[in-house]
Amino acid sequence: MLTTRLGYFADEVILLARLLLVVLFLIFGWDKLTDYSGTVGYMAQTGVPVPHLSALVAIFMEVFVALAILLGVATRPLAVLMALYTIATGFLAHHYWTMTGTAQYENEINFYKNVSIAGGFLLLYAAGPGKYALDARLGQAWTGKTAGHAS
Repeated sequence: MLTTRLGYFADEVILLARLLLVVLFLIFGWDKLTDYSGTVGYMAQTGVPVPHLSALVAIFMEVFVALAILLGVATRPLAVLMALYTIATGFLAHHYWTMTGTAQYENEINFYKNVSIAGGFLLLYAAGPGKYALDARLGQAWTGKTAGHAS
C-alpha cells in the first residue's frame, strides 16, 4: 500500500528530481557563459586540456543540456551524457589524489559529489522523464515508450 501511495506522485517526484539534478549546472553554467574569458582562465589554471574548447563544452553541457533535461527533452540520452560529463569533470577538475592538505580534502568531497550526481543522472535514465516532460508530448522518439506513459 505504501508503494502505491508513493507511486501516485512518481511523476511529480521525477520532475522535482530533474530540477534538483540540474540546478547546480544551470547556476554555474550561466556564470561560465557570462564570463567566458574568466572560465577559460580558470580552466587553463586547473590544467584542463584545450581551455577554450573545454569552456565551450562546459557551457553547452551546463546550460543547454541541463536546460533540456529540466524541460524533459531527450531526457534519457542526455542523462547518460550528463553522467559521463560529470564523471569526466570530476577527474579533470577534482583530482584530489594529486593534492595535499585542505585542497585534497575539498577536492575529494567535490569528486565524490560528482560521482553521486552521475548516479542521479543514471537513475533518471532508468526511470525516464515522467509525464511532466516535453518527451511525453513529443512521442516515443526519445523515451522508448508511447506518448502518455510516464517513463
